[in-house]
Amino acid sequence: MPDTIDTNDEFTAFWNNVLVDKFERFRDILQRGMSFHSDVPLRTLSLPPGARVLDVGCGWGDTAIALARVVGPDGYVLGLDCCEKFLESGRRDARAAGLDNVEFVAADVQTHRFAAPFDFCFSRFGMMFFASPVAAMRNVRAALKPGGQLMFVVWRSLADNAWVRVPKEIALAHLPPPGDQAQTCGPGPFSMADVDTVAAQLKAAGFVDARFERVDGPVRVGRTLDEAVAFQLAIGPAGEIVREAGTLAETKRREIEAALRRALADYQQDGTVVMRSSSWTITARNPGA
Repeated sequence: MPDTIDTNDEFTAFWNNVLVDKFERFRDILQRGMSFHSDVPLRTLSLPPGARVLDVGCGWGDTAIALARVVGPDGYVLGLDCCEKFLESGRRDARAAGLDNVEFVAADVQTHRFAAPFDFCFSRFGMMFFASPVAAMRNVRAALKPGGQLMFVVWRSLADNAWVRVPKEIALAHLPPPGDQAQTCGPGPFSMADVDTVAAQLKAAGFVDARFERVDGPVRVGRTLDEAVAFQLAIGPAGEIVREAGTLAETKRREIEAALRRALADYQQDGTVVMRSSSWTITARNPGA
């Protein structure tokens, strides 16, 4: 590993100071509404009882808890995330489920030093935000046993994800794009959409046998049309545009909301707003030393 790498400090601060409360407000959408993209690959797992598992960018811990059930009481799951507030929810949910084989730690996966090797590493929408993706992947590989498996889920391109593309287009029709100095949560949710780029990153990190499986499916972006509009104005590409536009966005908020309402109404199913989405489930293997 190189002596110095780009840190996630700026991104971590943005998550904890700006995004965490927005994510808490829309937890139902972000966790349950988009669980399709982790449910599909997790159903394919055949982890043995007693396996040691690492969950990178575990958020509220729902996937870590699901993995803890898979590996059983003799297994162990470590969930890492940069937001302590998310992890507090994970700890409460694990206690409520009677699970004592899962641990949640606030840490930077690029630099965290792991005490013992893992059999498997999973990440749902957590790998796209590292300042140095190769450094993060390399550190994950160092945490895996020889032959250990990595599986992570990332969004495919913006064009393949109507649930964020449509609101972004509407926001840009009313507001300027964010400038170069805009605050950011990292490289971005679509930074790992390109297969060739990610394959090269995995190779540089020392992984082998990289495979990409496309997963298409619905995401629920609002239990009501009002919630769907509020969600898009707070989080994601449209939310970033609105946030960075500041007072200009406030003067145009009503017309932006009206345009979003008209567009999202086309995606209602019995009142719930459901849109199409697309992700990659990427797997690779640690060949060993």
